[in-house]
Order: sequence, then C-alpha cells, then structure tokens
Amino acid sequence: MDSATSEQPAQRLTLHSTADNGLKIVIVGGFGVGKTTMVRSVSEIRPLNTEETMTQAGRAVDRTEGIAGKSTTTVAFDFGRISLDAHNVLYLFGAPGQERFWFLWDRLFAGTLGAVVLVDTRRLADSWYAIDRLEHHGTPFLVACNDFGGPAHTPEEVRDALDLAEDVPLVFCDARSRESSKQVLISLVEHLRTVAARPPQPIQQKTPEPAP
Repeated sequence: MDSATSEQPAQRLTLHSTADNGLKIVIVGGFGVGKTTMVRSVSEIRPLNTEETMTQAGRAVDRTEGIAGKSTTTVAFDFGRISLDAHNVLYLFGAPGQERFWFLWDRLFAGTLGAVVLVDTRRLADSWYAIDRLEHHGTPFLVACNDFGGPAHTPEEVRDALDLAEDVPLVFCDARSRESSKQVLISLVEHLRTVAARPPQPIQQKTPEPAP
C-alpha cells in the first residue's frame, strides 16, 4: 500500500492542558497488514514509529509471502494520539507483526482498553495469534479487514475462517484513509461501551477432581 496516498490531518494538535484521562488502544495483526499505516493516517500528532529497513538476514526469518514489495518493518511499536474531547485522549499503540517480536505483545496489552485486529484477507491465518492472545487476556476487540485490492470476501466467510464469536464486530476499512481508520476506532469504542454495559458474568467454579 502506497503511504503517499494516506490522508493526513490538516494540522498537528497540541495536547489540551485539561486532558486528564488517557485511554489505551492497541492495533495488532500479522506482518505487513497495515498497522503502521493506520496509526500514521489517524494520529493527530506526528506518530512515533520504529520502522527499520528489512535486511537479507531478516527476510530469512520473516514471512513475506504476498507482501514481496515490503521494505521496512516495525521492530518495537508505533505510537499515535487522538484527542476525543478536552479531558479524554486516545493513545494508539501499533504492535510489531513478526513472530520474533511477539514477546512484546503481552506488555503492550497491559492497561489496554480494547484492541483492533487488522487483517489482510489474503493471509487470514496470520491473524490467529493476535486473536488468541487477546482472548487469553480477556481484552475486548474488533476485527478490521484492510483493503489490499485482493479477492472480495463476505463477512460470513471471514467470520467462518477466523472462527469469530457473534459478538465480535467485523468491519472493512482502508488503513490509508484517515476517515476510514477513524470509523474503525469509533466502532471499537461503541463495542467497548456495549461490553461495559453487560451484566457481570458469574465466576465459573471448577469441579474438584475426585480424590484417588
């Protein structure tokens, strides 16, 4: 995806002095699905990123099938910011996609309000680890299918392929577009409100194993 086509904010905003409530969102997914592009397109500040040029040594361990034109990779995380109002600020963290950096994910998930799982429908299997870790942590999330111009898939086909629960939102987007990326985050916030409004679930008591 050509970053030159990304929509950028008209101006970079300073943080309100009244801002006193920070909300953390993590964007996760496989290698090369557009996480850095999404943070870059939607952030109101110049995003922090840790992209480095891919080397031949890295290509030996990173799966580049379907993304042969990719020349850079995130080696830590991306960071961006969106002011929701005078008091609430959304902090965006884009996680690295390569398997060798997955050990960072559990730390990035600490204190996370919710997550976006960004997927490339040409490589749906690359999304399994992100979904598994979020479910393990009990972190609410939605799935956003990034438009790479490949074969079209129906929402039902994507849900079946990823074995998504009915209450997990599924949306389609173009991570290069600021408006499209904003809609993904709005959908996530609406989902988080729905989750927060649910009555607490009773704790399942484990049946003790019989004594030998």
